[in-house]
Order: sequence, then structure tokens, then C-alpha cells
Amino acid sequence: MDAFKLLTRSTKLKTGPTLSSASSTTRLPSTGKAANPQLFRTSDAEKLLEEQAHGKKRKRGDGAHESKELDAALDFFSSNKESSKKIVKIEEAPSDAEGASGSEDEDQMDEVQCRTILNSHKIKVTDMRDLEEIQPVQAQGAEEPKKKKKKSKRKEEPAQTLTKKEQKKARRLFPRPLISFKELRSQYKISRRLAENIAEQGFTVPTEVQLGSLPLLLGDRTISPSKTDEPVEPDLLVVAPTGSGKTLSFLIPVINKIVRHHHEQQEEKGILAVIVAPTKELASQIVNEGRKLVSGTGVKITLMRKGMRVVEREDEDEDEDVLDEDDSKSSESEDDEKTPEKKDKSKTPVTKSDILVTTPLQLVNALSANRTKPIASLPLVRSIVLDEADVLLDPLFREQTLDIWRACTHPELRASLWSATMGSSIEDLAKSTIKERKDASNLIKSYPLYRLVVGLKDSAIPNIQHKLVYAATEQGKLLGLRQLLHPTGAPASDVRLRPPFLIFTQTIPRAVALHSELRYDIPPEAGGSLRIAVLHSDLSDGQRSEIMKNFRKGEIWVLVTTDLLARGIDFRGINGVVNYDIPNSAAVYVHRVGRTGRAGREGGVAVTYYTKEDIPYVKNIANIINVSEKLRGTEGEKSVQKWLLDSLPDLSKKDKKELKKHGVKARQSNLKGITDDQGQRKTRISTKSGFERRMENKKKGAIAASRNRKLQKPSGAESDSGEGDWNGIEE
Repeated sequence: MDAFKLLTRSTKLKTGPTLSSASSTTRLPSTGKAANPQLFRTSDAEKLLEEQAHGKKRKRGDGAHESKELDAALDFFSSNKESSKKIVKIEEAPSDAEGASGSEDEDQMDEVQCRTILNSHKIKVTDMRDLEEIQPVQAQGAEEPKKKKKKSKRKEEPAQTLTKKEQKKARRLFPRPLISFKELRSQYKISRRLAENIAEQGFTVPTEVQLGSLPLLLGDRTISPSKTDEPVEPDLLVVAPTGSGKTLSFLIPVINKIVRHHHEQQEEKGILAVIVAPTKELASQIVNEGRKLVSGTGVKITLMRKGMRVVEREDEDEDEDVLDEDDSKSSESEDDEKTPEKKDKSKTPVTKSDILVTTPLQLVNALSANRTKPIASLPLVRSIVLDEADVLLDPLFREQTLDIWRACTHPELRASLWSATMGSSIEDLAKSTIKERKDASNLIKSYPLYRLVVGLKDSAIPNIQHKLVYAATEQGKLLGLRQLLHPTGAPASDVRLRPPFLIFTQTIPRAVALHSELRYDIPPEAGGSLRIAVLHSDLSDGQRSEIMKNFRKGEIWVLVTTDLLARGIDFRGINGVVNYDIPNSAAVYVHRVGRTGRAGREGGVAVTYYTKEDIPYVKNIANIINVSEKLRGTEGEKSVQKWLLDSLPDLSKKDKKELKKHGVKARQSNLKGITDDQGQRKTRISTKSGFERRMENKKKGAIAASRNRKLQKPSGAESDSGEGDWNGIEE
């Protein structure tokens, strides 16, 4: 019998009104609905999507009447059983003749219908440019006779200043949504091979972020001043929930753009697109997804590695000439031994990849020769993608990311920023960087800057269950975590969580200590210590990749980690997330819990433990949980009550910055070296007694002293008398 079934036999998870009891017993709670991955959906929008997919014509009155009904009683996050059972029917790929008729159907979807679909899926597209740039056509308008202008001059002058509502209305855009992935070929004329690769991956119904962003990036005429104009690809800021398909949203346009470039200009070869990610794990995941899409298209996607050359520098040619002169002066024997090594190092071939996926530091080091030379330019790059942009433009990575952005000097460069959380400061920084590039050179063209938001900005996805648990002390957290590992011994009212799941800690030492404490909690017949692993940045690249591979294969059930895996990593079978240490910010909480409930799957659980020391920092997370539970509609299953929200203290801006940088102060003892026993006991993750600890410390001290004596003996013997002399015991 399978050991996994033995461990999880009595852990039937209750997942609310959307899942029946029969379905919860026959499949994992994280499997969800494979054919319908969308988070926000209504039955009215499904009817409209079905009619558009079948090419049915609609009357304008019907669309207007339907949009009024939606606006009157709109519940975007409701878990409606009737709507969850419906699946949009997708027809076969149209032929060339049908593709021509599809272009006619494109014009049939008017603004009212586009608005209905976008609003029902909680998609909001905004033009981020100044109003003067947005409405040049409207400002000019249809010219009236001079006499009429003179008469109405006094009336027009006070009406020039717009209110906030009017400005928001002027900035709102309603592009044509993507009904199905079949339209990528019929309406937007993407590469045939790329369309086949998308179909082979099983993608049929687009998620919200794909429904809204792909038409914008592939060129949409419906938002241009005149529908006869050529479609223009904009710069784009995207804020969408975790697990909503952002990777596919930016890979498809980038690959299609490079395929077209290869057909038009076959001579130009080099890096045409750069994708920047904050961690190596996320960069590797993007490359794996990209290789599935570029198969057979002639596009090459590469992961940036240490020692890789990305550009040819003029400085390197001069250095090679100097090396050759020095080598010619040396002897023939030295030439035979040294020059081949130097030539091999200096003449490493430049990568021939079209798409380069990298972390900020690796690419900056490659462009600047490990910070010894000025940063070289990337003149061929026409697309730069910042995945998890709020982290890349945070002070930790900001200078490196901006150096990469400025190194891309092509006048037609387009930038897209993607994340589940994005503050106004990040948006302002992106706008100022684009404006700075434009002001620096007259050759750089200006393009529209749009922002696309799916759902509520900076909020957790509503299809997972949140649990906020007060554990009082570190020992209480450890006891609660062991109850999750052994759910049969826990009371019926406690949360039930089945592996695989992730456990997040604040620091690397705490992750290592927690792993050593839990590694034998799974019985040997189920795999024992092999089922639990720890992953952090101090491990080598080989160790990290091996742990990730085993966790994806299912050989590792519980993974203890830091915020290294909090962003972007897609584990489709994760049943839950445990915040053993409280997150450093509300944004970190959103990203941590977003590792479960991916692509609309229901049944994921997020458990957060907090102690006395964490109480000042809980309110931000409690607010996010409260909003998520309201959106989910679980009135009777709230883990955060109103009295708790009212009693929790507010955190000042200064404390928020301190928390974001260093975490909870009580758990900084390992970093700052606090020596008092009381401070160490508060932050210690261990069940060992004081006697055992004293014996371990004595043993470690004896080993260290013996090692020091062995190192000091040779030097002392040489400095004193001759070999073999003994001067007796010194008093």
C-alpha cells in the first residue's frame, strides 16, 4: 500500500460550499477545475463569451441592458455553483477562410460588450500617461466655425479643468478581451508553430490576466484613436493575483515578436529580449516554460550562468592586444603553457540566444566585467520584462535593475512589469525611467503606458482558506506544526493540512534549526527524513536544483524554506503554506500564501502562527485575511473576528520599514549575537533539555580546543629548542 495514502487517509479537508464531500474524498484539494482556471467569473459573462466564441451577433440594446444588470448587482468573487459548473465551449481552429470571417466578427464586439466582459472578470485597464497625451485627438476634435467658437469661448474656459471622476473616466480603456487561445492565431496572427505549442500544452481558456494583457501586447485596434491605424504595442504594468498565468502572458508576445523579427531581418542576430527575475529558481522556471513554447519556432531561450558572455566589448579587444604583446616577450615554453589558457578565457563565445533570462546581479556583472569596466549596452534588445517588479525595483535590486534597463538602448524598446503586488512608488519609478530615456535621446520613440489590474490590488486570492493561530511561544508554534504533520492526533476543530506543503521562516538559521527538529517526525515506513528538506540561499546551485526537482517529483513532502521561494515559483500540487514566522510585510504574505491555490484551484490552506512578540505586526496580515474571507463569502468560517481587528495595534511607518528590512526584533538574536539565556530561549527552535545542550557545548568546546592545540604545536616546536627535546612540565 502507498505510504502517502497511509499518512493522509483520515485527512478529509473541508473546503467550503464550492466543493462537495464526494469530490473532496476522491481527489486532492489542490486539483481544482482544470478546464476553468479563472478566479473571477459570472454566469452573465459566460453567456456573452459563449456567444462570441460561436460567432453569434448581438444587438446593442441587449449588451447595454446586460451591462446595467451587471453594474446593479455585481459580485465578482462569489462562489456560485451554477457558474462554476459551466465551461466555455471552444471551437476548432479556424481555417484561412474562417479566419477572414473572424476578423469581421472582431468588429461586432462593441465597447459595451468589451466593458461587460472586462468588468465581470474584474479587469481594469488604465492609461498612465498625462491627460494631454491621452486626448490629443479629442482636444482637436471636429473643428467648428469661428463664429461659434467666439460665442462659446467664455463657456468653454471653465470646463477645461476635469474632476477626479472625469479624469478616471478619461483614462479607462476597454480593449477587446481574448475569448480563447484559438483567437491568437485567427485574430492576432501569431506564429503557426507557436499556436501549436500553446495547444499542445493544453491551454484552452485564458485566465483573467491573459484575457486582458495578450490583446494589448499583441496589438489591439479597439483602443487606438482610429481602428484603421496599425496596432501599437504599449509599455505595460500588470498587477494580477498569484498563480494567474503571468508567465505565459509575457512569454507569448515576446516569442511571437522575435519570430516576426527573424522573418523580416535575418541578418541581425543577438539578444532581442531580456527577462529579469529576482531568484535563480524563478529564472529557471521561466526558461523551462519558455522552452516548451519556442520548440520548432527557431527562437532560443537561455538561462544566464556565471562566466557567460552576452556582448562583445571594444575594451576586450584592446586587452587581448596587450596580452599578445606580453606573451610574445616571454619565452617559448611559457607561451606554450600560458597563452592557450588566456585565449580560452578571453575568447569565450558570445551567447547566440534570442531571449536571456537572468537575475539582476549576474547580468550586471557580465555587462561590466565584474564591475571593473563601464556597463556595456545591449543595442538589439527590444523587449525587457521585469517579473516580480516590486522586488526588482526595491532598494535591494533597484540600481542593478535600472542599470540593465538603461543598457537596453534600442529606440523601440518596450518594457513590461509584472507582479501580484505593486505600490504607487514602483509605478512612479517606472514612469520616470521611461520619461528619462525619452529625454536622454531624441531617437527613442514614445509609446503608450498602460496599467492592467486584475481583482483587488495587493490582495490575496479568494480561493484559499486562511488560518491565523495564536501560539503564545516558540514551543507553542512547534507543537502546532507537529499537529499539522500528525493530523490524526489533533482535535477535530483544528485545521487539517496534508502534504505536500511549504514552511516559511524568517532567517536561514531558523530554517536549518526547524528542519533538524522535524526531520524524523515522518515515520520510517513512509520515507522518514527523506520526506523533509530545507532550501535556502546558502546552499550551492546544484543542491538547490536537486531539492527543487525532488519536491516537484513528490519525493519531498515538506519543504522548509525562507522567502527565497515566496515569489513566482509554481508548485501546482501544493496543498498548503505554513508561515512559521510571521511575514515581514503584507506583500510578502500575499506572495507566500500564493504558492497554493494556483490557477484557480480550490482547497489550499494558509496557516500563520504568531506569538506575543508578533502581536504588534499582525494587523496588516489580519486585514488581508479579513478582505479575502469577505470576497470568498465564508461568513461562518472567519478566522479573524472584528474584536481581534479592533484590539490589534496599528504599526507606524517607521516600524513597517524596520520590519521589512530586519523582520521581527525578537528573532534577530541569531544575527546580532545576543548572549542572555532568556533572549535565546525565546527564539530557540528546539525540544532539547538544558542538560543535553550543556553536554553538546562541552563537546564542541573540547573539539575546538583540540584543533587549536594541533595548529599551534608545529610553530611552537620550531621556535623553541631542537627536535625531540623535553623541558619538563611548566608550572
